[in-house]
Amino acid sequence: MAEAAASQGMGPSPARRWLRRTAALLVGAPLIAGLLSGTAATTAAHATGTTAPHKAPLSRTVQVTLDSMAPSAPVKSDTLTISGTVTNTGRQAVTSAHVGLRVGQRLNGRTGIDDASQRGGSSPGLDGAEVGDKYTVKFPKLAPGISRDFTLSVPVTKLGLDGDGVYPLGVSVSGQTVNQPYDQILGSQRTFLPWQPEAVDGKKSQLTYLWPLMSSTHLTAQTGSDEQQTPVFADEELAAELAPGGRLERMVSLGDELPVTWVIDPDLLATVDAMTRNYRVKSGDTDVPGTNQDVAKEWLGKLEDAVQGKKVVALPFADPDLASLAHRGKDVSGSLSHLQGATEVAEKTVETILHVTPSVDFAWPVQGAVDPSIVDVATSAGAHNVIARSDSLRETGGLSYSPSAARPIGGGTTAVVSDARLSTAFEGDMSRAGNSTLAVQEFLAQTLAITLQDTDKQRSVVVAPQRMPTASQAQTMASAVRALSAQRWTQPLDLTAAATVKPDAHATARVPGSSSYPGSLRRQELPVQAFQDMKSTQGTLDKFKVVLTAPDRVVTPFGNAINREMSTSWRDGREGAVIYRAGVQSYLDGLTGEVRLIQKSTATMSGRSATLAVTVQNQLVQPVGNLVLRLEPSNPSRLKVTTNEDTNGGQPVKIDGGHSQSVKFTATANANGPVQVTARLYTQDGTPYGDPMEFTVKVSEITPTVMLVIAGGVLLLVLAGIRMYTHRKRSTALKETGGSDAAEAADGDDPGQPSDPTPDTGPESGASPGTGEKVEH
Repeated sequence: MAEAAASQGMGPSPARRWLRRTAALLVGAPLIAGLLSGTAATTAAHATGTTAPHKAPLSRTVQVTLDSMAPSAPVKSDTLTISGTVTNTGRQAVTSAHVGLRVGQRLNGRTGIDDASQRGGSSPGLDGAEVGDKYTVKFPKLAPGISRDFTLSVPVTKLGLDGDGVYPLGVSVSGQTVNQPYDQILGSQRTFLPWQPEAVDGKKSQLTYLWPLMSSTHLTAQTGSDEQQTPVFADEELAAELAPGGRLERMVSLGDELPVTWVIDPDLLATVDAMTRNYRVKSGDTDVPGTNQDVAKEWLGKLEDAVQGKKVVALPFADPDLASLAHRGKDVSGSLSHLQGATEVAEKTVETILHVTPSVDFAWPVQGAVDPSIVDVATSAGAHNVIARSDSLRETGGLSYSPSAARPIGGGTTAVVSDARLSTAFEGDMSRAGNSTLAVQEFLAQTLAITLQDTDKQRSVVVAPQRMPTASQAQTMASAVRALSAQRWTQPLDLTAAATVKPDAHATARVPGSSSYPGSLRRQELPVQAFQDMKSTQGTLDKFKVVLTAPDRVVTPFGNAINREMSTSWRDGREGAVIYRAGVQSYLDGLTGEVRLIQKSTATMSGRSATLAVTVQNQLVQPVGNLVLRLEPSNPSRLKVTTNEDTNGGQPVKIDGGHSQSVKFTATANANGPVQVTARLYTQDGTPYGDPMEFTVKVSEITPTVMLVIAGGVLLLVLAGIRMYTHRKRSTALKETGGSDAAEAADGDDPGQPSDPTPDTGPESGASPGTGEKVEH
């Protein structure tokens, strides 16, 4: 009617329109005032740097924490016991309070579990009604800020479970407040109850749980000069992890009882093995003896017992960061060669220390994130299996079930795809009992949901948790794996077997492009400079080792140190990585500098030829050789140094540890004056070694005129000697005949005449040789 009237030009009268507008303004005034006051409050809050107070809804007035639930996966004859704490976080006392248990309708697969997990607060449609007043715990009064413990025990037969599956299980607190004096839900906490009292009629899921044993870097590149090469640790933090209650001690003690696949970084084994003997620890500018040998021995002994009969996978030594290598390091020459060496030493290390033969056929990129370049690098050292994760290798075919882990991705490589939900289930703060209980229940619920997706098709499920779980995370992981021990819907399978399971033809096998790699992970990668630093250190090591008679004493510790520079553990400490790399290079430079030339300032040549000597010092504990010393005058036309063609123009150098050697050269001068000479060591292939040393040779050549003067003086001395000899002979003869006076007269000498003058040429005065070494003629 209104539309028809408007179309015919029949609108409301002006008076009626005025009344409508006035009414609208009157009705809208409170709303506008409320909006304005809300805006003003918000503006004031921002101006003072605070936020407006938020009144919590009544359903959150009481906080509920579930500290334990046993059994985690009950059967029909069990009594379910749940313990926890309720805390009044509101401002009003709660009266007539009671804690009750609620069981909702069976959830629809993994998606239903996800939805229920993300939905907070109480939801009557999801959580269902209370089990019954008989199975409640009552609190007459719960004052503000007060916490009370509770324990609910309910026979499973009272829960109303009508079929196999996962049920939402809620614990709620109901009561009254002064402002709302009627019974209401004031707080709740939801978890999951996996219900599979009998083994599945179909095929169980094969579950592979990786048990990682890794740590950050604790060893430096430095070793003692003794025969045992006593290692030097950066700190004693590793001992705390190995001690009872420590992170690594818990991993070994818990893993010993579980059907898991051990994934080990061989560097950890080598480091702990070094602790079992004498070792030293950095302390300021010096180092002190380590004192935790017994702790290390006990831990290694327990680990050796734990891995017997279990599958052990050894990652490349020091767990290199494959993504960093692929994205930042592969273009720096030599970087990939370190990965090859790290893989080669891995198997030998595990066999030597644990006396088991590990599999070295697996690569594990950070968080299982892959792209083509990561796969290429991971397999470049010989691995044929890459541990990926399902949130990286995502399903695109709309499968209604979770496919098996093994996926052929080309080139003879298999991606072993771990389940993302299960792998990240225990990454939170598991030191709080409430978090741990919820995590275990959701993990069990997800595993059951996977099996029930299709019980006619057996599938392989792999769980690859965080690399370095805390002690509390390890405890929670163990609780979850232990809860599956009844094998009602899963059965254990080791990683090697999981990699050979027949792949699902419908599962995705396409490796995502590099643009899909998570930016958060890319930002944590080692920079290009890190790999350039490694290249520089390796170059210094290559030059150094050729002069050593026992190169393994240097090559092994520094090779391991370079591997540690690539470790995945540096993602959590990039500043520490820079310091570590600088420390390795500095220490290596210090060692190479122990073989050096002793500085000399001036040498003097007082002739056409002379021997020049240069001293080479070796302060290492081992002999050095394969060195050649060359002297190169700045002006060869004035000073020529005789060269040895057999040693590339130099003199061979071989010095025992802690000794020096004087290396001599024959030099020929063609003119007077100073000549700059450069002395430098070279390896036998012509590569310069160490810093050059410069000194001055002062040439003071003897001229022909001086030679004539000297010759004349010598001749006069000879003639005078002959005359004196003749005179004495005659005097002796006259004495014998008694005619000495007549002889003297006959001699014709006038006693008043002076004798022959003494030569007035004193000895030649030469220039002082200065502070240089003595020149041998």
